[in-house]
Amino acid sequence: MTAAVWFALLATDGVIGALLFGAAGTLHWPAAWVFLVEVTGSTIALTVAMARNDPALLAERMKPPLQREQAPFDRILMPLLLVLFPLWLILMGLDAGRFHWSAVPVWLQALGGVTFLGAMWIVHLAVRSNTFAAPVVKIATDRGQHVISAGPYAIVRHPMYAGVLVYFGSVPLLLGSWYGCAGAIVLGALVALRAVLEERELTQKLEGYAAYAAQVRYRLVPFLW
Repeated sequence: MTAAVWFALLATDGVIGALLFGAAGTLHWPAAWVFLVEVTGSTIALTVAMARNDPALLAERMKPPLQREQAPFDRILMPLLLVLFPLWLILMGLDAGRFHWSAVPVWLQALGGVTFLGAMWIVHLAVRSNTFAAPVVKIATDRGQHVISAGPYAIVRHPMYAGVLVYFGSVPLLLGSWYGCAGAIVLGALVALRAVLEERELTQKLEGYAAYAAQVRYRLVPFLW
């Protein structure tokens, strides 16, 4: 990987840590350290795998969050998510780290830590199967985008988003913040909305997607939705 990729990766995780510990007002927050180790280790592993197996996708995912080819609705949703995500981290830092509004059992925090790793594994499977898994909603005509139906895409139509939803659910449990769970519902609703709008875009502009959607019934959760 290039130095720019390493810098972006470590800077992102550093900002996450700064937001959490800054809001908490202390470094003595074991759950946050566990989360930071897990998120840093898993994102490094995911990025190294992309650099080795799919450098074109890694280059795509290094592009800015607003792009010329991006679907109009995503030009609204993406900045909204980018604003709400750090606010969510700050909320959990204030709750679990500074004011201790929540009382989450240790066993639930441990479950959150394990579930977080599961979420990152789902994301890894999606990225490994789909070289067109760009961070923004667009049709990659320059890369010959086509429908992906293998791997986790044979189970749900948006496995990447499914992994993100598990991520949102696991982090506040690990950190010990019920308020974070409430925030996760808001973020999850926006991701679900993005999935619906993205499907409209793909159905209209990507050949074969309508047939794929008819074959794979569920968007995010098998046997549910």
